Amino acid sequence: MVEKKNNTPILAGVVGWPVGHSLSPLIHGTWAKRAGVNGYYIPVPVAPDYDDFAVAMDALKTLGFAGVNITIPHKEHALRYTSEASDAARRAGAANMLTFGEKSYADNSDITGFTEAVRATSSAPGQSALVLGAGGAARGVVLALQSLGFADIAVANRTRAKSEELAKTFGLSVADWEDRTKVLENIDLLVNTTSLGMAGQPPLEIDLADLKPGALVADIVYAPLETPLLKAAKASGHKTVDGLAMLMHQAVPGFKTWFGGEAVVDDALRAVLVEDLNKRGGA
Repeated sequence: MVEKKNNTPILAGVVGWPVGHSLSPLIHGTWAKRAGVNGYYIPVPVAPDYDDFAVAMDALKTLGFAGVNITIPHKEHALRYTSEASDAARRAGAANMLTFGEKSYADNSDITGFTEAVRATSSAPGQSALVLGAGGAARGVVLALQSLGFADIAVANRTRAKSEELAKTFGLSVADWEDRTKVLENIDLLVNTTSLGMAGQPPLEIDLADLKPGALVADIVYAPLETPLLKAAKASGHKTVDGLAMLMHQAVPGFKTWFGGEAVVDDALRAVLVEDLNKRGGA
């Protein structure tokens, strides 16, 4: 926790472009109210260029911010900004946390967020997984799956070259995008890390008829809260993990680091966020 003198409020925030849609201020604000913390967590819009990002981070440090969460398109910029970073952030090639001090420290709690969201749903999620997508989010998900003990992980992406690059980095197998339904009978966990199914994007086209009974289905998208993929999974009797679960769990390390106090992911917090999404028309 960052110590403040003379009851000066602790400042933190979320940096992105755009960033006005972020639920992170509501998450941290809810926890701060519960813990009686004198602090503020605000959205900070920063244009996509790295130079703009670096200038903004220098300014936030000067203003006394304890740290910030980082979202699209700055997660790689955050890692470039500082030479001090966790092994998780380095392996993921991206950071979603910057903690300011004499030296800024980059970390990746997206990995923890997905790990804890899966654990909250299943105590024994299995050994085999199929990851759809091969971007930055997929890297974090793969690291989370490996930490959960998944030994057989395949990746399928619309551009095969990106799948092969990810597979080479993390020791995965590759499934052709066109064949993604053919491997479902053997997997314990299906994860969508693409934007397909997100509000304003085309749906993810995948037939779950052959999905292994008891398999878990996860989607990192939280707008809409129930994507077509998750809706289909529930209809076929499979347990699901939505993007909101990951979002809540990834926020825990930042709140504890910058504000101190307790950061509990529970039904009450989820209800607050779902209500907000409903008001926006995103749930």
